[in-house]
Amino acid sequence: MALRRVDGKEEIMQNESLSGMKAKRVFSNAEKEKKILTTFSIEPSFKSELEELFSDMGLGWAAGVRFALREFWKKYSEED
Repeated sequence: MALRRVDGKEEIMQNESLSGMKAKRVFSNAEKEKKILTTFSIEPSFKSELEELFSDMGLGWAAGVRFALREFWKKYSEED
């Protein structure tokens, strides 16, 4: 796969893979907000339990945490 720099952006010139096209579509969407990196502390045993739960749901660690936070927000923002 060859990359070409055009106006400060890298473009894939030939044989774009499915994941490459998806990544391009995700990261080229100017309407989306940028993500913020956050950190927090968690016990290793609890993290492994959550990783297993997220894995059963078909989610990775970061996607599972985002999902859990969205569900928490939905549940407790409606009970004002």
